[in-house]
Amino acid sequence: MAAGNVPGKAPGVQGLQIKGGAAIVAPAQAFQNGMPPNALVVVPLSKPTDELKSKLEEGPLAVTPEQMWEMLGFNGPAVQVMDDQGRPIAIGLDDLLSGLEKHWKENPGDLNRARVYAQELLKHQRLQKAEQVLSKLVAKGGNGDDWLALGIAQLQQDKLDKAEGTLKGAANLLKKNPYPPLHLARLYGKKEDADAEKEQIDKALEIDPGCVDAWAYMFQTVRDAKDEDAAVAALEEKAKGQKNAAPYVAIQGFFAGKDETRPKAIEFAKKGVEANPDDPIALLCLSALHGQNGDLKSVIELLSKHEAKMSSNVHLANNYFEALFQTRQIEKVTKLLNALAGSPNKEVKTFAIQRSQAVAQFLQQQQQRLAGANANKA
Repeated sequence: MAAGNVPGKAPGVQGLQIKGGAAIVAPAQAFQNGMPPNALVVVPLSKPTDELKSKLEEGPLAVTPEQMWEMLGFNGPAVQVMDDQGRPIAIGLDDLLSGLEKHWKENPGDLNRARVYAQELLKHQRLQKAEQVLSKLVAKGGNGDDWLALGIAQLQQDKLDKAEGTLKGAANLLKKNPYPPLHLARLYGKKEDADAEKEQIDKALEIDPGCVDAWAYMFQTVRDAKDEDAAVAALEEKAKGQKNAAPYVAIQGFFAGKDETRPKAIEFAKKGVEANPDDPIALLCLSALHGQNGDLKSVIELLSKHEAKMSSNVHLANNYFEALFQTRQIEKVTKLLNALAGSPNKEVKTFAIQRSQAVAQFLQQQQQRLAGANANKA
C-alpha cells in the first residue's frame, strides 16, 4: 500500500516515486523491483472482501485514502488504537465507538468504561452522544474531571446556560485546576460578558501561571478587542516579575505556522527561554522553530546544554537526535542514545532503542555502498 497522487488507474508501479494525497492499492508481488521508498504497507486484520480481491486481480488501483479504508472494510475514517499487546493498529472510527459503547453497556456500573467511551466521543466531535454519556457519569457520582468534560461538551454545542452550571460545579471540585475557569472564560466570551471573561482568565492564571492555554486565550481576547501589540504588552505586563516562559510560549504559537511570521515566533520563543532557561516546553518550542528554519546548528547549540532533561522528555530527545543525525555527528548520536537507553522513562527508552536500530541500519547501508564503490573501482 503506497501513498500517492495518481489520478485514475495506476499504469504501473515499478520505480514509481509516489507523493501526495491518494494511494495505490496492490498486492506486494506487484512491486517486482522492490517497494517504493515512501511506501506504507497495510496488513488487513480481517479477510479481504471478494470485491477487493476481484479488483486487485485487474491490477493496481489508484484510490483516495478514504476509498482505501472503505475497501478494507473500515466503517468510518481510520483511527489508530493499541491492541491488547500494545501494538498500534488502525480501525474504523464507527467500529471503535460501537465497540466502546458495547463494552460499557455490558457493565453500565463501570465508570471507567464510560469515561473511555466519552473521551473518544469528545475527541472525534460526537458531542451530543458525549454529553449523554457524561451526564450519566455525573449522575452516578462522577468526579471533577467528568464534570469538566460534560461542561466542555455542552459549551461546544453552545448550550451556554447548562455549561455554565456544569463548569461552576467542576471548578468547585477541581480547585487547583485552571481549566474550569478557562472554559468559563470562553463561555462568558460567547455571552459577550467581557468583565466576567477577564475575571475567569485571571482566576485560571492565578491557579496555574504556567498554563499556556490560559495565556493564549488572554492574548487572543486582547488582540481581538484591540490589536496584536496591545496583546503582547498585556501579557508581558501580567507576567512581569515572574520567571515564567508560558506567556511567550503562548505568543509564539500565533506566529509559528507561517514562514513569513516565523522569525517573530523565534524572537518570542527566545524570550521564553530567557525567562526560564530550564522550561522544557520553551526549549522544545525554540528548538522546533530552529529546525523548521533548517538552522540545525542553533538546535544543537540550544539543546546540548540540556541533555539531562532528555532522559524524561522524549520530545526534546527527538529534536536533539534529529539535529545531530542530520548533521551526521554520529559519535554524539551514539553517545546520546546510549545514555537514553538507560532512562527509567519507558517512552524515552523505547525511542533510544528504535533510533539505535535505525542508526545501525544507516551505517550498514553506508558500508555496503562504500564496499560496492570500491568493488566497481577494482
